[in-house]
Amino acid sequence: MRISCEGRRAVVTAGGSGIGRVIAETLAANGAQVFTCDVEPGLIDEVRERGISACLADVGDPAAVERLFEAAAAAMGGVDVLVNNAGIAGPTARVEAIEPADWDRTIAVNISGQFYCARRAVPLMRRAGGGAIVNISSTAGRMGFPLRLPYATSKFAITGLTKTLALELGPAKISVNAILPGYILNARGERVIRAKAEAAGRTVDEMEATILRNIAMRTGITEQEIADLALYLCSPSGRHISGQLLGVDGAFDTYMGMDNLDDPPPDAGRA
Repeated sequence: MRISCEGRRAVVTAGGSGIGRVIAETLAANGAQVFTCDVEPGLIDEVRERGISACLADVGDPAAVERLFEAAAAAMGGVDVLVNNAGIAGPTARVEAIEPADWDRTIAVNISGQFYCARRAVPLMRRAGGGAIVNISSTAGRMGFPLRLPYATSKFAITGLTKTLALELGPAKISVNAILPGYILNARGERVIRAKAEAAGRTVDEMEATILRNIAMRTGITEQEIADLALYLCSPSGRHISGQLLGVDGAFDTYMGMDNLDDPPPDAGRA
């Protein structure tokens, strides 16, 4: 079965690298018009070289989101699809060592940014007669994640955002779902593993082995796997899937192995 997004007009946030870039390229390769954003000018240039429209925008800034959607709607003639991908790792530390500024920034990007984007996208989707919103969350959005409090909290919040919007927007023929990636095999995943290993007083190999032991399929996940699911949800084939939290994680159901946290280093690392 070929999944087509012909005629769809998609905004993908943080499409300059990582999962967002693969999602943007996958949607474009399957017929969608795509408009993306990033905070790095060099990454914007790279995306444009691949034929995808893009602008600079920090989704944690509501004024920047306004400019993003004005540019996207003008470039594509409307918006049918929103992939809320933008997110940051936030600090890796015990709760008492987390700076309020780091907490605020993580919440601003990871959850407020999704609200700002949905708020601007929905009127355009209503005008188009329907659409699809895909929120990128994490397995950290359904279980505790020691030393990653701001990140996990923001990802839990995406559950409420997704479920509520699905109910609110269903009558307008707008589907809303969340994808919960597991251990992603990319540069950001490696940085997170290094930070958690440092904070837990373990080696990187030990930390990775701990994570893999708690994944039933003993494997990490590729960015393309996330993009393939996003493609389906954004296409007409996925139009009646809504309100779902879809894990792509190899059955990552319990995060254990943090038994030596009673006395962590006083200068626990940050992602």
